[in-house]
Amino acid sequence: MEETVTLPRLNEPAPDFVAKTTAGELRLSDLKGKWVVLFSHPADFTPVCSTEFLAFARRQKEFEELGVQLVGLSIDSIYSHLAWLKDLEEMSGISINFPVIADLDMKVSKLYGMIHPAASETAAVRAVFIIDPNGILRGMLYYPLTTGRNIDEILRFIRALQFTDRTGLNTPADWQPGDPAIVKPPATLDEVKADEARQAEYTEYKRWYLRLKKAE
Repeated sequence: MEETVTLPRLNEPAPDFVAKTTAGELRLSDLKGKWVVLFSHPADFTPVCSTEFLAFARRQKEFEELGVQLVGLSIDSIYSHLAWLKDLEEMSGISINFPVIADLDMKVSKLYGMIHPAASETAAVRAVFIIDPNGILRGMLYYPLTTGRNIDEILRFIRALQFTDRTGLNTPADWQPGDPAIVKPPATLDEVKADEARQAEYTEYKRWYLRLKKAE
């Protein structure tokens, strides 16, 4: 009988877990109060994963400035993780200082839908889960085994979520901090007509359903 996989869903509590990591035991719920980026990689000592881990480590300070805790994961042992992280540091001079989960039993991988059999039955795909300080899952990204992630986009994603939480504005395509953002559209015809008379209030007024302004 084929195993039923339940995927986590946006704006619901992120599934809690306890796991062994390179920094000791980690319970996800103990990280409440911080943003968390939980990301999986297929395997230690592999080329694409090595470039990604070094890229995350290189930008760790930027994540920390956003209140983010990085947490890595793969279906490898603690000893494999330790040997790989030590080798990466010797090769690059960059230390990996965030915890990496050893998920040999695939408990966390299955809980978060990281195992895609058509890609691999024994390795996690490249998944990213963004969890807010209340423990709510706010974002998910999936990549194939062949394609490394863009750290700039993950940072932009977090900044956009934090901006929306702070201002109530939505962020358009390619938004960067400081850019105009989208005002939620009116919900009634009377509101549409009234809003047309206030076009000067917006940084950009394209249509009644597409109005942008800079946050104060």
